[in-house]
Amino acid sequence: MNYQNGIEEILLANKKIPVVTFNSKDQVKLAIEQLEAASVTCIEITLRSDAAWEAIALCKKIVKPDFKVGVGTLVNVEQVSRCISLDVDFLVSPGATSMLIDKMQMSGIPYLPGVMTPSEIISALEKDCRFLKLFPFNLAGGLAAVKTYASVFPKIKFCPTGGLNEKNYEEVLAQNNVISVGGTWICEV
Repeated sequence: MNYQNGIEEILLANKKIPVVTFNSKDQVKLAIEQLEAASVTCIEITLRSDAAWEAIALCKKIVKPDFKVGVGTLVNVEQVSRCISLDVDFLVSPGATSMLIDKMQMSGIPYLPGVMTPSEIISALEKDCRFLKLFPFNLAGGLAAVKTYASVFPKIKFCPTGGLNEKNYEEVLAQNNVISVGGTWICEV
């Protein structure tokens, strides 16, 4: 089955997803050059700055066709609509409501809803979401939570973000229920 508009393919192809906040569109070109030099073929641009939308539009113009541009920190359906108009490649939310998941599903764009608690995971499962962002990983219980969730939610694959770094991501990525990881340490602007 094609869960969440095909997000699995993007996550499998990108075990480390750089999460980047651009404070100016002038930072975009250098960041993309750094990622391409490191053989990284995707980016999640957060909506945490006033320059975010401009940076997303520029990024979509300058990347190679196989480079995936995602948008993170989505918290409402209006932002999803804007992502559709920019033709982004994937969507990421720090949390998820039924309405937000429905809009992401209707967009046709691969998406990754965020969860932190067992109740949120169950709500996502009720919407047939099997790939979830575990955020913030460090506050959600870290590696112990991922290990516990493996037996409780065997159908779920996580992409943890928040508190991961170059020292701990490999141990997290080695877990059977972790499909990829994301973090700011991968690309600093």
